[in-house]
Amino acid sequence: MRIAGKGLVDTSKTISFTFDGQVYQGHPGDTLASALLANGVRLMGRSFKYHRPRGVLTAGSEEPNALVSVADEPNIRATTLEIFEGMAARSQNAWPSLKTDIMAVNDLISPFLGAGFYYKTFMWPKSFWEAVYEPIIRRAAGLGALAGKSVADNYEKAFAFCDVLVIGGGPAGIMAALTAAEAGKDVILADEDTLLGGRLLAESEAVNGQPGQEWAAAMQQRLSQMKNVRVMTRTTVTGAYDQGTYGALETVSRRGEGPRECFWRIVTAHAILCAGALERPIAFPNNDRPGIMMASAVRAYVNRWGVAPGQNVMVFGNNDNAHRTAHDLIAAGVNVVGLVDSRADVDVSGDFPIYRDGRIVATKGRHQLESVTIEHAGGTRLVRTDCLAMSGGWNPTVHLTCHMNGRPQWSEDIASFVPVDGMIPGMVTAGACKGIFDTAGCLAEGARVASDVLGVAQAQVPVADDSAYRIAPLWAVEGKGRKWLDFQNDVHVKDIRLAAQENFRSVEHMKRYTTQGMATDQGKSSNVAALAVLADATGRGIPETGTTTFRPPYVPVSIAALGAGSQGHGFAPKRLTTSYAASVARGAPMIEAGLWYRPSYFPAAGETTWRESCDREVRMVRETVGICDVSTLGKIDIQGPDAAVFLDFVYANTFSTLKPGKVRYGLMLREDGHVMDDGTTACLAPDHYVMTTTTAAAGQVMKHLEFVRQALRPELDVQIVSVTEQWAQFAVAGPGSRDLLNAVLDAPIDSDQFAYMSCGAVDVCGVPGRLFRISFSGEHAYEVAVPARYGDSLFRLLVAQAEAMDGGAYGMEALNVLRIEKGFITHAEIHGRVTAFDIGMDRMVSRKKDCIGQAAAERPGLRGADRQQLVGLRAKAPLSGGAHLFNAGAAATRLNHQGYVTSHCYSPTLDCYLGLGFLENGRDRHGETIKMRDHLRDLTAEVEVCHPVFLDPEGERLRG
Repeated sequence: MRIAGKGLVDTSKTISFTFDGQVYQGHPGDTLASALLANGVRLMGRSFKYHRPRGVLTAGSEEPNALVSVADEPNIRATTLEIFEGMAARSQNAWPSLKTDIMAVNDLISPFLGAGFYYKTFMWPKSFWEAVYEPIIRRAAGLGALAGKSVADNYEKAFAFCDVLVIGGGPAGIMAALTAAEAGKDVILADEDTLLGGRLLAESEAVNGQPGQEWAAAMQQRLSQMKNVRVMTRTTVTGAYDQGTYGALETVSRRGEGPRECFWRIVTAHAILCAGALERPIAFPNNDRPGIMMASAVRAYVNRWGVAPGQNVMVFGNNDNAHRTAHDLIAAGVNVVGLVDSRADVDVSGDFPIYRDGRIVATKGRHQLESVTIEHAGGTRLVRTDCLAMSGGWNPTVHLTCHMNGRPQWSEDIASFVPVDGMIPGMVTAGACKGIFDTAGCLAEGARVASDVLGVAQAQVPVADDSAYRIAPLWAVEGKGRKWLDFQNDVHVKDIRLAAQENFRSVEHMKRYTTQGMATDQGKSSNVAALAVLADATGRGIPETGTTTFRPPYVPVSIAALGAGSQGHGFAPKRLTTSYAASVARGAPMIEAGLWYRPSYFPAAGETTWRESCDREVRMVRETVGICDVSTLGKIDIQGPDAAVFLDFVYANTFSTLKPGKVRYGLMLREDGHVMDDGTTACLAPDHYVMTTTTAAAGQVMKHLEFVRQALRPELDVQIVSVTEQWAQFAVAGPGSRDLLNAVLDAPIDSDQFAYMSCGAVDVCGVPGRLFRISFSGEHAYEVAVPARYGDSLFRLLVAQAEAMDGGAYGMEALNVLRIEKGFITHAEIHGRVTAFDIGMDRMVSRKKDCIGQAAAERPGLRGADRQQLVGLRAKAPLSGGAHLFNAGAAATRLNHQGYVTSHCYSPTLDCYLGLGFLENGRDRHGETIKMRDHLRDLTAEVEVCHPVFLDPEGERLRG
């Protein structure tokens, strides 16, 4: 089906590829659709609902029919997929084969599967939905299937900035980019195609006396050589967002060479939309057979790819633009069996039969079009044909202009919607997407708009065709058979009328009731015709009927591209402490804690369970000394003359009174009055503080502080920076902690010098460091910090010293037991739904100063006896995290729910099971016995409610 001497493909080179296992040949420059058509393949897909045979309909990204899978990527449009050596493409939504699809039985029972079928049919009996209906529907539904494994290919994301972003590389886009570039502006010209030129690539018209294709190639070369221009082909601008930001998807390579796709975020001062227009079909009986195509697509395959879509082609249209197709086919040596024009007074001539005032009222052929039936002014006639080129007119590509909820306006002149400039701040439109459908007008408009927007001189406008666009709207043809609108989702005219009849008269209701425009092409070629049918069915005009909401993305964007760099460890980086290697060498299992890998426990010889190790480590800390790496705590350095004022504002309690050399516990609230985080802040010197946060909330707190500094208190002279990874920090806890430290510090310390909640500079074996007298275990304890490069050495040294004192390292399991025994909270308790009142710290919220969350925390309902309050839980049987609490004699049902367990452990110190949790009016219920019930794990326990501090409530151990 190749046409000698036509097209832009390189026929001197051959590319082998497969489609459904069959080997075919194409050439560089071919898409899969053009290569298959060249090999005589018409059947390329199956429709979603009825599994009707479908061939290619268009030649661009609006394609609804020819969707294929390549490797692990489904739903790729064959019309935009460039072939490459060894490519293996597969058809979709068919079993056992594309030609013989068992699910095509749906088409036989289609009278029972009309619009709203699912809503009406699967409501009864109710119990059948999950057991019967949903599993069947899920197996039958879908187009391409995901591979079910991680994508091996790379994806990238990138950022770009420019003075002018020109969207679309057709005649208008080229002239807009040239005008801006010659004025010295930084220009990005983005187009989804592989070449610039837009419709010029598919037409046989001249620009400045030379073929349009050659003129476009020369302009692409000229623009590419300009240093202030970036030409981005294979790049589709997918969405318009706030503050001049645009999303764009670049297809880089599907050959496995480099990234597959790159998602761009482009920020620009000005955007000029030159996205062209999309041809729309006419809804006539059985207008979906393989071989029925858009007239513009037929011209594209002939003129650009040198492929004849058929040997005997019929043309059907309601506008002068359709006539081009017939003349181009004749010029290429393809037989045209007739031109059907729906207008009675049309002026057309050609070396082919012409049927004025005509309609296509029937078609025949299952896997390929065989004939059409024409009704025209002269009667009815059946014509044998294998390709029908139809044209119902053109729709300007207004989508991006509506991405901020703008609405286009109706134009009677072109019988379509046109954009309204200003709907996207900083964006203007030009060319066919504005309703200008002649080449000369597009060229001139692109230059003029760029000149007006930028206030610069226009580039010289070339001479081109200026033929007027004339159309007489024809949306649907009456006749026997279904008249398809949405080819992918199998929505036809009768479905739209049924929706209106059942009072789904709003365009948005109709869309959801029928699924019109909800396929992967988002109704690019079907929406306007469907709106016209709805308008007719409801007795309204098209402008009154309105449009559906256009949302990004303009074309489907893979999640892998949006999340480029966030796959595997890119999504959840594996963060290692300086003690990681030493911990692994000691056999410690590593667990994730806020992306950090921390030791769960350190098994000793003879220990077979984690509980044995954990119990030993807890007793070790309580009786001698233990070492724990706490480097993962967030560490934020805060400096400046207003640092104390800043801390007073972000913390609930007061920090401006904290003296150098002292540490204070702080509680941080969100703006809604709920607890965000807790931690300690040390005053190292006047105007210099180091804040510690929980491991889990380190990033959240840092973002919060930056927001406060930049947005809420920009007048404060304060600087903040995260130093979490710059310092390795280790807890030394237990009765022997000071003796151990004095063995490694250059200058010994005592309790008078380093009282509880003190801090200061120290030298550790000649290395300058910091020492903090704080405790998360309830024991006499310290935290010693050194620059991270010394962390591994210091950990090994501390553990060796501890082991010499019958102590050693302890892990996360023991750390959790130690803090529960002492009643210390973590994000298991401050999980985002609790207030300072709930955890018994409402007195920490200062009334002498303003702070974030102070006023909101006083709102009704955020304090009082009906709130669930932090309590301790003591039991003889194991507790369970997330288990619910009930009154002793109450049934364990939702209505009787009294609270829940947040943390639990076995305490070797107290020889019982302990837990923390929240209980309604819990602080007044100490001593009461209640019931814990975990339905998921089938656990029940009798629990005593008590104070959350189980061990050393007076704090004598940690202060001694």
